[in-house]
Amino acid sequence: MSFHHHAVKRWTSSRSPSRNGVREVGESDPDIYYHRRTRFEYLSLGVDNLLSCRWKNPCSMYSDYMSSFKENMLELLEAGAIVDIEVGLGPAGELRYPAYPQSQGWVFPGIGEFQCYDKYLKSEFKEAAAKAGHPEWDLPDNAGEYNDKAEETGFFKTNGTYVSEEGKFFLTWYSNKLIFHGDQIIGEANKIFAGLKVNLAAKVSGIHWLYNHHSHAAELTAGYYNLYERDGYRPIARMLSKHYGTLNFTCLEMKDTDNTAEALSAPQELVQMVLSKAWKEGIEVAGENALETYGTKGYNQILLNARPNGVNHNGKPKLRMYGFTYLRLSDTVFQENNFELFKKFVRKMHADQDYCGDAEKYGHEIVPLKTPNSHLTVEDIADAAQPSGAFKWDTETDMKVDG
Repeated sequence: MSFHHHAVKRWTSSRSPSRNGVREVGESDPDIYYHRRTRFEYLSLGVDNLLSCRWKNPCSMYSDYMSSFKENMLELLEAGAIVDIEVGLGPAGELRYPAYPQSQGWVFPGIGEFQCYDKYLKSEFKEAAAKAGHPEWDLPDNAGEYNDKAEETGFFKTNGTYVSEEGKFFLTWYSNKLIFHGDQIIGEANKIFAGLKVNLAAKVSGIHWLYNHHSHAAELTAGYYNLYERDGYRPIARMLSKHYGTLNFTCLEMKDTDNTAEALSAPQELVQMVLSKAWKEGIEVAGENALETYGTKGYNQILLNARPNGVNHNGKPKLRMYGFTYLRLSDTVFQENNFELFKKFVRKMHADQDYCGDAEKYGHEIVPLKTPNSHLTVEDIADAAQPSGAFKWDTETDMKVDG
């Protein structure tokens, strides 16, 4: 188990490749941004590969940015001082749409809003619908606003649009756009850093609210097409497996009882599902806590998720997370009682093993990054989206932190 607050250097690529240049283009063409009140904050996926006489397309600029990072940090990369690179794929570095921006008035546990109403994505959808034999289909106009309740909308209510043929087509197109965006950027990163001893990672957002609503509305608006009869996370893990990537997840400290009943929140089930599907795809899983936590309740939940089947006799559990990032090393952590508990937590994360200063003896060897297997296909996503069971998860950990 690699446990650290990323003492190793860590880099997250920006979603804004050249701020001044992009804003200049945006003044004459505001459709390069998403339209659902996140305008001027995030570039639409519809312009990922759009060429302009005044700028390279965004994906080319992301690639240039990563190449520049490699050139300037090559000495540290070759020395092993940088071992993890998390590649930013969207808001807060996460592979998702900006469906719930607090800066624009979203409040937990609102359903969020779909982000595909700029002219470029709208044109892409109309073209896809026509190709599918339904030129009359259009983007949803009944999915509500940021803070609506799911049952108040025509799209997410019981037997709403989301279960119709048109709704399923839209949700497949919307979520596939996001996954293919990640596939392209991670693929470029893999080619750039191939041959170096470094891990690539992508972060997936822990949208635990409304998980217990039949529509999973908050996940859907963010781009995760996850329902009881459809797996929304294994396709992302399948994409990462193509590029030897690590899936980084969040809300590892949360329990189902941490939020109000109105939120229909189920972080425990969500974490179990996402981690299980990544392991089924044969990739490493890393994670972090979503909120600051200093007590036994949060620490023990993290320990359970880090090794869901406990520690066996040889100290090598079948299921274990690759790494964990603790948020945050604030002054509160170092208060006397908190710090003593934190030290116990760190030791339990290492299964009570003594400190080892020899990196060669760590549980995971960092091997040179390979070139990608291949890029993802629509068939890959459809196959991975078929429902499948999760690994057996213990209800308690055998490595508890005592208060």
